Amino acid sequence: MSTVTKLQIQGPGLKKEGIVVLQTLFIGFFTFVELWLRGGVGIFTGVMILGAFYGGLRLGRPGTTYVSVVTPPLAFATQAIFWLLIFDGFRPSRVGIDFIAALASQAPFLIIGAIYGWFVYLNAKAKSKPSKARRV
Repeated sequence: MSTVTKLQIQGPGLKKEGIVVLQTLFIGFFTFVELWLRGGVGIFTGVMILGAFYGGLRLGRPGTTYVSVVTPPLAFATQAIFWLLIFDGFRPSRVGIDFIAALASQAPFLIIGAIYGWFVYLNAKAKSKPSKARRV
C-alpha cells in the first residue's frame, strides 16, 4: 500500500512580489491561450483564475494574504486589455466591447475567488487579535 503525503513547501514561501509575478503570468498565459483558441475568455480562464487565488494563498509567506487576494482581478483586467489590444488592434469600440464581455464572463470566478480570499484574510486577521474576554 502506498501512503499519501501532503505536499509540503520547502522554505518560507513567496514574497509579495513573487505572488504578483506568479499570478500575473499564470492568468496572462491562460487568458492568451483561450483568447487565441476561442476568441474569447470562458470557463478555462475562470478555473485558472481560481487556481491563481488558491496558489497565491497557499504558496505565500505569512502576511502576504492581502496581496494574494487583490492581485488576480487586477492581473486579469490588465492581461485582458493587453491581449485584446494585440488581437483586435487599436479599434476602441471593438476592444471596449470585448473587454466588458471578458469581465462579465469572468465575474462569477472573480467573485468566488474574492469571497474565499477575503474570508481567509479576515479570518487570519481576527485570529491574530488578542481576545477581549472580560476579566472579573
